[in-house]
Amino acid sequence: MISAAVGTSLVGWAMILLFVGLCIALAKPVGLWLFALYEGRDTPLTRVLGPVERGFYRLSGIDPAREQTWRQYALAMLMFQLATALVTYVLLRLQGVLPFNPRGLPGLSSDLAMNTTISFVTNTNWQAYAGEGALSNLSQMLALVPHNFLSAATGIAVAFALFRGFARRQTQYIGNFWADMTRVTLYLLLPCAVVYALVLVAGGVPQTFASTIDATTLEGAHQTLVVGPIASQEAIKMLGTNGGGFFNANSAHPFENPTALVNFLQMLSIFAIGVGLTWCFGKAVGDTRQGWAVLAAMLILFSAGAAVVYWAEANGNPLLHHAGLAGANMEGKEVRFGAAASALFAAVTTAASCGAVNAMHDSFTPLGGMIPMFNIELGEVVVGGVGSGIYGFLLFALLAVFIAGLMVGRTPEYVGKKIESREVKLAVLAIVVLPLCILGGTALSSVLADGLAGPANKGPHGFSEILYAFTSATGNNGSAFGGLSANTPYYNGALAVAMWIGRFFVMVPVLAIAGSLAQKKYTPESAGSFPTTGPLWIGLLVAIVLIVGGLTFLPALALGPIAEHMAMLAGSTF
Repeated sequence: MISAAVGTSLVGWAMILLFVGLCIALAKPVGLWLFALYEGRDTPLTRVLGPVERGFYRLSGIDPAREQTWRQYALAMLMFQLATALVTYVLLRLQGVLPFNPRGLPGLSSDLAMNTTISFVTNTNWQAYAGEGALSNLSQMLALVPHNFLSAATGIAVAFALFRGFARRQTQYIGNFWADMTRVTLYLLLPCAVVYALVLVAGGVPQTFASTIDATTLEGAHQTLVVGPIASQEAIKMLGTNGGGFFNANSAHPFENPTALVNFLQMLSIFAIGVGLTWCFGKAVGDTRQGWAVLAAMLILFSAGAAVVYWAEANGNPLLHHAGLAGANMEGKEVRFGAAASALFAAVTTAASCGAVNAMHDSFTPLGGMIPMFNIELGEVVVGGVGSGIYGFLLFALLAVFIAGLMVGRTPEYVGKKIESREVKLAVLAIVVLPLCILGGTALSSVLADGLAGPANKGPHGFSEILYAFTSATGNNGSAFGGLSANTPYYNGALAVAMWIGRFFVMVPVLAIAGSLAQKKYTPESAGSFPTTGPLWIGLLVAIVLIVGGLTFLPALALGPIAEHMAMLAGSTF
């Protein structure tokens, strides 16, 4: 055990191990519930909520038994996103004349309203505004919170469609988008969010229609504190890996995240559905070992990242140590959480494309801040967002089995389906979206005057602020290096484009892959098949993710956090 003054502690490592263990324990029970929704079977809530589901279908004229081809599924998904985006944009622009606005806040500007709308539609929840200072209670509840449910449900629905592509044989149908969305929202997200919100209220998170409360500090000073319907938004922001908080400080704010216990529950809730989907995938394809293999690869990547962040933050800044200020790096962190819980939260929220933060990543050490950025750049596959994590990881699985087939001379097969050129081309098309958008947007912003006006810092850290912004936007994460002034027409527009491309330019190829796989016949595993459940396969998956998904960004990381780390060791500051 290293000294608690400088270095990691046994308690910190134990917390990380406990977290990983609980995630493994959650995979099957959550996966069982998801599998029932995937199959369209009754759940324990069907007796109560079944009439609501059937009433919705009657009112909307939807036949849930009528399945769709991948093109029909994709069109329904895209039209739904556009329609809800339009409604959200109008609500944000008209906020000033709408009710439940006790502080009389004006409507958002056109560029900020557009950025915020696309942010929440795409499950990014990037906040270029201060939540408590810019949005009314109505905007929080009616414009933003519904997207926390709908964008999460969309990701799970697309994952279900891909599962059906692997599981079905010689059919062109991959399910019904409207039925998947309805069932996931009604039987999973809504009831879980209600129960979770009550738990958060019991833990000290406010839930009220009041706008402010008056308080007197210990020193006798008077303060007016902003409150509102916080617990309800907090619950679905975590469960749906949305990340957008009621307050600008997000989960570092004591009203959003008051205690160490609430903090740990929030981290678990971020991963809960993502780990459950891995088991659901294995069950859907008839071999739960496939799901466990995917989860194992995810948790190996996550654990390695969390360990590096904790090590970097616990050991602190050597420049301060030389000045006689020994200890962990606590800049930008809450004392009530400390270095270990802050580092773990940073790894969790970026491994899951959630974007909620309980510490400011901009204030992390260079390597401590690099890992959250790298987690996102891996392609939202280290557990990832709800739905988007598992289908993103399966894209890499297709590449892995194709590369393995080339190396050993076997026909590429995965869970009983031959992987041919069409699937590989579509997988590559989806995977290259991230580097093209992240690196292209960063390069452009690093030379244009409007882009260079954003970073608050010079040198490699300023470059990292720009790189992190486009990484977070394209990866639909939503966290940020807070030193970047992103609420400008340039960044609102550029990051909105990155968010839209990062979400839907991946979803559509995934659905095309689902449609292609569903039409194939099942190929039973034989002696010539490459095994996709054991340690060799797990190691190959991890290697492919790191090589294909990660090394693309190494030159950019070398210009930013790695250069900053080397400068720090040399005693240089910026």
